[in-house]
Amino acid sequence: MSSWFLLFPLISAFIGWLTNWVAIKMLFHPREPKRILGITFQGIFPKRQQKFAEKLGKLISEEFLSYEDIEAKISNPENLQQIMPIIENHVDDFLRNRLKDEMPVVSMFIGDKTIENLKSLFMQEIQTLLPVVMKQYAANLKTELDLEQIVITKVAAFSSDKLEEILFQIMSKEFRFIEIIGAVIGFLIGALQVVLTYFINMG
Repeated sequence: MSSWFLLFPLISAFIGWLTNWVAIKMLFHPREPKRILGITFQGIFPKRQQKFAEKLGKLISEEFLSYEDIEAKISNPENLQQIMPIIENHVDDFLRNRLKDEMPVVSMFIGDKTIENLKSLFMQEIQTLLPVVMKQYAANLKTELDLEQIVITKVAAFSSDKLEEILFQIMSKEFRFIEIIGAVIGFLIGALQVVLTYFINMG
């Protein structure tokens, strides 16, 4: 058997590596449709970017960040309780300081005990009113803010160059592994061809 047959595994390894390398590149290239020999070529992501954006927008708005979730978060009593000290400080400052500037005569007849009573009444009313206001705000937000369309617009306009850069930063090892696997499989196929050729010639 000719020694040239021993090059088959190396040639097959190179072809296997090259095939997988080209396949990875074709995820993003060419950016724009290219017509070669009557066949139009375009990278998978640039070609499907609009459909991907639509699917992602629908998925995020329905599953990951629905308006129901937003409403539940902003009207959650535990979350609202966290901002009550801020509101209480603001009310206290208004009754003790700003009221003197706005209505000095009235403030002359309001002592510390009256201020504490008024603040207590205000805080009770705010605690009752705030969840209702936040739910109404969430309802208005749903009408005014089209979350699905925002995601679609952002993803559809996202730079393919930037996406490729990000994915290669995250998955560089995986892409390299795919290229190596292609070379290994190609080498094994080439070696198998050599072995089969050897036994056929021996027969």
